[in-house]
Amino acid sequence: MASAVTCSAVELLPHLGSSANATAAAEFICGRFSAVSEYLTHTTYAVDTTYLLFSAYLVFAMQLGFAMLCAGSVRAKNTMNIMLTNVLDAAAGGLSYYLFGFAFAFGAPSNGFIGKHFFGLKEFPSQAFDYSYFLYQWAFAIAAAGITSGSIAERTQFVAYLIYSSFLTGFVYPIVSHWFWSGDGWASASKTDGNLLFGSGVIDFAGSGVVHMVGGIAGLWGAFIEGPRIGRFDRSGRSVALRGHSASLVVLGTFLLWFGWYGFNPGSFLTILKSYDHTTRGTYYGQWSAIGRTAVTTTLAGCTAALTTLFCKRLLVGHWNVVDVCNGLLGGFAAITSGCAVVEPWAAIVCGFVAAWVLIGFNALAAKLKYDDPLEAAQLHGGCGSWGIIFTGLFAKKEYVNEVYPGFPNRPYGLFMGGGGKLLGAQIIQVVVIIGWVSVTMGPLFYLLHKFKLLRISRDDETAGMDLTRHGGFAYIYHDEDEGSSMPGFKMTRVEPTNTPTPDHHNRSVNVVV
Repeated sequence: MASAVTCSAVELLPHLGSSANATAAAEFICGRFSAVSEYLTHTTYAVDTTYLLFSAYLVFAMQLGFAMLCAGSVRAKNTMNIMLTNVLDAAAGGLSYYLFGFAFAFGAPSNGFIGKHFFGLKEFPSQAFDYSYFLYQWAFAIAAAGITSGSIAERTQFVAYLIYSSFLTGFVYPIVSHWFWSGDGWASASKTDGNLLFGSGVIDFAGSGVVHMVGGIAGLWGAFIEGPRIGRFDRSGRSVALRGHSASLVVLGTFLLWFGWYGFNPGSFLTILKSYDHTTRGTYYGQWSAIGRTAVTTTLAGCTAALTTLFCKRLLVGHWNVVDVCNGLLGGFAAITSGCAVVEPWAAIVCGFVAAWVLIGFNALAAKLKYDDPLEAAQLHGGCGSWGIIFTGLFAKKEYVNEVYPGFPNRPYGLFMGGGGKLLGAQIIQVVVIIGWVSVTMGPLFYLLHKFKLLRISRDDETAGMDLTRHGGFAYIYHDEDEGSSMPGFKMTRVEPTNTPTPDHHNRSVNVVV
């Protein structure tokens, strides 16, 4: 916020001489200064609010990216189902976050564990929060729920989506965001009382842990308790690829997510009209510059991860795979999200390179353990998110840390940047507590849903496809070679003559299978 322009008629009077109108002139001038100061204050609020709202719209646009990515990654017979679950993640998450989630996350004053004010946005707006801030945080909450929906796609009952989505966005996710983002959170780097964890607090600027790990670990438990899709592993235990039906939708969804990430990461500054210390740089440098740098680090990490995945998968499987590249790109974004504001651009390249290998490694482990995640969501968001948190503890730069988290000039920073191991220790604690918290909350929820037969659909429904059995019909007319004779209607198969060296194209038989 810009400093207010102040004026005192008493101080101004000696400079206007001893004329009879000097007092009136001094009061008039100071009145004009006060009006200008008030106008600048209102303008600052308007500019910052507009920036935050625009960022919220970008983050919300990621829901469309998630929907397209999910639709392309599943088989065509489950397209309507996965699209509907993405819509409901936003809708159910909106109500639950309004009623409970925001209060649990940011309801200050509170204790270090959970917030306790602003239920149903009561007493809103306040000096601390406006409606734009709620909208921005809601967009983050439903992003975590969207991650989880990908892990349990193609085999989950519709009611289970409603239950887990409301619980995740209304309770599980808000508690984590309170710990690491609220001014009262026990591990927050912005803790207002100055009692920081290891003197630094956890630096998770845009949510590699708070959003991506929470969504990924929740999805891990859901997919683990449900078990793999029918046909994902053969009788000998070998992995069988159940490919998504549209690489085009996967690429479209990836680019939409890339676009939305510019609201996710740079938008997490919340304000843009803020100047920095000009002793080492000119007046051209301010928070607007840090926002630009954050967009650059985000871009470089994703690009590096995509290219690394491209060539690594080419060496491993022998061909170029656009779906793998898209997942690698998103893994780089998930990893850089934690430290995007406090690292140099060159460090972002390191982040993306390692993130690609983390994703490849976790995918190999998942196949070995017979774990089935149609979108690799747990591996991508959980695994790469964990690496991003550790990366921040290694590469956070002192200058940038002090800019983004001012008020503590001796705050620890990255181990590899000469800042010691305290920040890295705080980051490791974040990884551990998120895994523990999500496991003890979402794990039992999915287990209870499983016990009450509310989690997984029947074998017949899964084989036929959820669009037909649960949603009244297919998303579009299609031919799925994996479906065999289970599809309704008929298909015509051409049968060529056998035992002849040269096919007789004038004598073909047609076999009609009903």
